[in-house]
Amino acid sequence: MWLYNEKVIENIEDFPQDTFGFIYMTTHKPSGKSYIGKKVLYHNVKKKLTKKELTEQTGPGRKQQSKLVTKESDWKTYYGSAKPILEFIKDGKQEDFTREILQLVPNKKLLTYYECKYLFEYGVLENPNGYFNDNILGKFFSKDFA
Repeated sequence: MWLYNEKVIENIEDFPQDTFGFIYMTTHKPSGKSYIGKKVLYHNVKKKLTKKELTEQTGPGRKQQSKLVTKESDWKTYYGSAKPILEFIKDGKQEDFTREILQLVPNKKLLTYYECKYLFEYGVLENPNGYFNDNILGKFFSKDFA
């Protein structure tokens, strides 16, 4: 279950139409540690064309072999990419987590901006006992503060 402004978000239709993705905080209730990240609502997937679609192509030049298809991401079942979180989820401990959407974002560039903003704002690298995050953009690491 995702919470946004104390409201439960269960379906893609619950998001405003211009939402590209969101910034979230997943909190492990037993330890109190959190993870801040970003999640997109849709992915573009390259799909091979069927034989029928291949034969329907006309015109000169090289024929297309694939097409881009937009599909909904796994946002409903997503908890984060930190290794400890993935271990907990693999062990079936989803009920040990709360998931909160901090901000809805309209495009890819701002998604990265707001993720960084929240990571710095919450001081995730300076507080390794409070957060699972161990780097920001692959440039700044929690080990640098040890």
